[in-house]
Formats: sequence, C-alpha cells, structure tokens
Amino acid sequence: MAEQAFNRNYLGTIESLKNELHLKQLQINRLLSITQAINNNVSALGLFEMYRSFLGWELGIRKMALYVKEDDQWHCACSIDISKELLDQDISSFFPRFTRLVNLEGETHSLVSVFDVVIPVRHKDLPIAYVFIGGFNEEEDMYNKIQLITTITNVIAVAIENKRLFKRQLEQERLRKEMELAAEVQQMLIPKKLPQSGFYELGSIYKPQMSVGGDYFDFIEFEDGKIVFCIGDFTGKGLAAALLMANFQANFHTLITRRLELDEFIQDINKSVFEITGGERFITFFICEYDVKARTLKYVNAGHNPPVIISANKMEFLKTGCVMLGPFPDIPEVKIGYATIEEDEAVILAYTDGLTDIRNSDGEYFSEEMLSGFIKAHYTERVDTLNTQLMDYIDHFRGKETIPDDFTVLTCKVYCQAK
Repeated sequence: MAEQAFNRNYLGTIESLKNELHLKQLQINRLLSITQAINNNVSALGLFEMYRSFLGWELGIRKMALYVKEDDQWHCACSIDISKELLDQDISSFFPRFTRLVNLEGETHSLVSVFDVVIPVRHKDLPIAYVFIGGFNEEEDMYNKIQLITTITNVIAVAIENKRLFKRQLEQERLRKEMELAAEVQQMLIPKKLPQSGFYELGSIYKPQMSVGGDYFDFIEFEDGKIVFCIGDFTGKGLAAALLMANFQANFHTLITRRLELDEFIQDINKSVFEITGGERFITFFICEYDVKARTLKYVNAGHNPPVIISANKMEFLKTGCVMLGPFPDIPEVKIGYATIEEDEAVILAYTDGLTDIRNSDGEYFSEEMLSGFIKAHYTERVDTLNTQLMDYIDHFRGKETIPDDFTVLTCKVYCQAK
C-alpha cells in the first residue's frame, strides 16, 4: 500500500513537473514569436491577435478582455467570448482599484463579474493595460497560467505603448516640420519694410505667439498718390493657415491693382476665400485707401476690430463695412466708409483682437479705451517712436502675465505738409 501511494505521488509530481515544463516551453516559444513580431514591426492589431490566439488556443482561456489606453481613453483591444453588448459598457471607473492582481469573486457588475481575476500592467509607474481573465480549464494550473499570462501581457502592452509613443514622436516631428515650413511661408508674406513718404508713413508691431500666427497685414502704393493698406486675422494656425494666407495675399495684389471699388474688391476676394475653404475658415479684415492729395480715405471693415483715426480734435472709429470674409459665397451688402483728414497730422491705427485679449495680474483687459487714450496722448510722435512707446505701455500693463494670442498693430501717420 505504501509503495502504491508513493508511486501515485511520484507519478503526480512527474505529471505536475511535465505540465510546468510544458508551460515554460510555451512561454519561451511565445515570447520568441512575439519578440520576432515586434522586431518585424507587426501592427498593434497583429500583436493583439497573437495574444488572443495564445490565450484561447494554447492556454485554454475561455473568457478574456484586454484593455489598453489610447488618446487618454481606455478601450477593449481584444477579447475572447464576451458579447459586444457587455464590452460596450464602460468599466474604466473600476481600474484605479486594480493596483495588483485582484480576485474578482463577489463582483456584481455585469461585465466585471464574468471574470475570475484582473491583472494590471504598469510601465514607468503608470497603468498601460488591464487584462480580465475567466474560465480556467484546469484549476490546479491557475497560478502558473496567471504568471505566464502576466509575462506575455507585459511584453505585448509595453510593445504597444512603445508603438504609441513612437507614433506620437513621429507626429510631433511632422508637426514641427510643418510649423517650420508654415513659419517660412508666413515670414515671406509679412512686409519687411513699410513705406515712409513725405506725406505718410506706416509702421507695425507684429507679435505671433507661436512660430506661426493668424495675423496678416499688407500695403500697396500707387503712382497717383494713393496708398492702400489692410490688416486681417485668419482663423486657425499652422501650414493650412499659412497657405490660405499666401493665396489671400496673391488675390489681394491681383484684385487691388485692378483699381476696383472697395465693395467690388471685397465681394471678389470673399469669393476666392470661400472657394478655397468651403466656408470652414473665415477672416476678419479691414482695408483702407488713403488719397494723399485729397486727404480723404475710404475703407471697408469686414467684421474686424474698428480701427481709429486720431488727431488733435478728432477721434473716429471706422466701423462701416460688412460681415467677415469666408463663411458665405456672397456678402449680402458691402458699405464703404469715408473720412476726411482736416488737421495737420493724424494717426490711423488698426489692430487685431489679440491686443485686447491681453490681461494684467488683476485680470483686467487691455481695452479699446486704453489704446485710443494712449494714441490720443502720443499721436504727434513719428510712427516708429509711437509703436515703440505703445509696446512699452502694453508690457508695463501686463507685467509678468503672458500674451495669450497673436497680435498686430498697423499704424499709418499722415501729414498735411511733407515731413
């Protein structure tokens, strides 16, 4: 009897060792195949399919759900014998509880209760995967199988995480190159030198907050003594905005040299913007034509912050115009505004809304009233001096607060007598 009992125990031990050896061999083989797949750059879907096949066919796992994180959202990457209805349930609120291997016996949630255990996978102290396992075929092998599943899951999850990080790195590099190209395009569009004649001078403050901003300004001088200048604010940033700006500039120069009336010009350039963007982008825009001889100006304000004319006895905001450019193929009505410069000198100042988005440490905005008040006090200065003083005033106002958005100031100083 003792000998028979010994033989049974001996045979049981041998069988247990054989099973354990079999699992170890499975682990080695599967790790080798997964490593080869990773080295061969097999897709995430391919790795998930290898994982599901290994657990289902080679380990005999009857129920499984593997959750991974993508774009800060948890989702089920692969599963075994779990209905779509159950998988559609969001169980991510349970995950913070699972900091180690957890027995799910007693769980009441309709999806969580399907499984026996959950195995969390962490990488650099952060959870990157959770695998829910249920339906072990052989109870006595549960411990060894869990160890094997944990190892394989770690390898798969870390590989997927590395793929995700590499993809993000490539995307960041692509965006960096795109922004560099967009910045180069935009730098070519922004005038490097503004005109200064005896009867007028233009100056600017141009502060893009990224390498590429959405602000635009331009000018054209004509031989008959007229000058046209404009300022605009484009929605969006990056290469798409820069290319739209380049197209806009080309159309601006083509159309304005035809000497169209400003209302016709606005209709035509609006059509060109709409044709390119399909109404998905828009531009706030202000254009002004100043006649040096007559000392008059006409303008159209297309949804832009109202520029202001300031002289010794005058402050006039230039609001007449139409809706912004781009949302619609046709603008219902375009009104042309008119003004006359009656004093010896005056300043026409236009800006983009990033200027009035600037705040100080008390949360107060740099208001339109502050801007016009400052210009009123300093309008006799030459343009470059005026803009330098204005920038100092803005910096003093905001203190240590950052500038939240692009802003541009376009200043036109006009004189009765040549300077």
